[in-house]
Amino acid sequence: QVQLVESGGGLVQAGGSLTLSCVASGPLFMLNAMGWYRQAPGKQRELVARITSGGTTDYADSVKGRFTISRDNAKNTVYLQMNSLKPGDTAVYYCNLKNWSDGYEYDSWGQGTQVTVSS
Repeated sequence: QVQLVESGGGLVQAGGSLTLSCVASGPLFMLNAMGWYRQAPGKQRELVARITSGGTTDYADSVKGRFTISRDNAKNTVYLQMNSLKPGDTAVYYCNLKNWSDGYEYDSWGQGTQVTVSS
């Protein structure tokens, strides 16, 4: 069983920056993807960014050019550098790990960290 622990959320003014971190404890398969999702009040959870074990990245259009995802495989940690934050980025951010093996996908989620951007 994988546990994901997030940190780095908080309150920031529009235009500011925050960095989220997520540490995975437990097995990471050879093929995996670590990522960040967010959920604002009254909205569905959406993908923000993810990075595969091979280093391929994927971003939501709304954060391209502002957010950068990276990972440190030695530390089983994924980071989300968020710059030029907007009030619309306000949400609970969840870390996600997808382990893939033999055609199966194993999903793990963190508990979430609040990001609030004030105007």
